[in-house]
Amino acid sequence: MPIWFAYTLIVLLVITSFMLVLLILLHRGKGGGMSSMFGGGVSSSLAGSSVAEKNLDRYTVLVGIVWFACIVGLGLWLRLQQSSLG
Repeated sequence: MPIWFAYTLIVLLVITSFMLVLLILLHRGKGGGMSSMFGGGVSSSLAGSSVAEKNLDRYTVLVGIVWFACIVGLGLWLRLQQSSLG
């Protein structure tokens, strides 16, 4: 496989890593753990999830799947490179 494939996967991996961190930080804390220590437990949550939270969940899962696919793709590319050298 060409080297540009690996570079494309690496750039996509970096972008999705930052996006995944930001999306996870946007989620509201559900329990009384560390988030309640910093004021996250003060606000009362409504009974149901809002549409925005459901969409945020979907985007987080989608970016996570793309991130995982980049990791697997890089691993396969490295395995092919090693087998072609040896």
